[in-house]
Amino acid sequence: MKSKFLGTGVALVTPFKSDLSVDYAALKNIVTYNIENGVEYLVISGTTAESATITKQEKKDITAAIIDVNKGRVPLVLGIGGNNTAAIIEEIQTTDLSSIDAILSVSPYYTKPTQEGIYQHFKAISEVCPVDILLYNVPGRTSKNIEPETIVRLAKDFSNIIGVKEAGNSTAQYLQILKHKPEDFLVISGDDDLALGVMLAGGSGVISVIGQAFPKEFSEMIRLGLKGDAKTAYKIHYRLMDIINYIFEENNPAGIKAVFEALNLCESTVRLPLVTASSALKKKINQFVAEFN
Repeated sequence: MKSKFLGTGVALVTPFKSDLSVDYAALKNIVTYNIENGVEYLVISGTTAESATITKQEKKDITAAIIDVNKGRVPLVLGIGGNNTAAIIEEIQTTDLSSIDAILSVSPYYTKPTQEGIYQHFKAISEVCPVDILLYNVPGRTSKNIEPETIVRLAKDFSNIIGVKEAGNSTAQYLQILKHKPEDFLVISGDDDLALGVMLAGGSGVISVIGQAFPKEFSEMIRLGLKGDAKTAYKIHYRLMDIINYIFEENNPAGIKAVFEALNLCESTVRLPLVTASSALKKKINQFVAEFN
């Protein structure tokens, strides 16, 4: 088992100032807050980071800032994915990955490739990538599921494809992968609401959205789940259940940024086409945070 990715990873937000520029001071505070409160690793430039509206230069600068504040304390995962296989290969070959432990690569979106196309896409990435690869399956965003058979085939055929972030919100899909995967292949939950159940079924951890706002509690819940202590873990889950639902009511990351605003860690600003959380949602989030703390 590749233990550096056991437990809780968090899909970091990209904080913005009111003028929509990156708030690097807030970013560094959020990174420190998470490391000091027990998360096992950090994920840079995932969906929650608003990677679709981040420029190439901003991505480089954000990555450098996180590497600088991390100082090697926890493993780092960098999102490098998309629907242009050749462009992904070029990005891998031109990015300094010396401080990166793995890449997280979302399956091709919009173009709707077949399962064989998805397999060949990740085969091509595997053949050039100098670090480990975590597949990222999020069919609600890509419109195409990576079927369990394809995930298991990739896991068996390429030693540097070490796991999958599974975010299809399907218990059946999780269980099919867990049943058929190679022993050391990581099944990482990308669904905060299902994460604890996945741990108890044999999962390896989570890449969480809400975990970055409540890192101490969430990472402890996952550790308890990995130990099989369901009773204690679910006490934490039930405390966090409402806020997990709230942050996905409108869009991600508007919800989690509203939580961070309530925690005074960053503004709730997002870039178009996303919009900030509604006043009604912010009211619920603010009340939850006040009562939780």
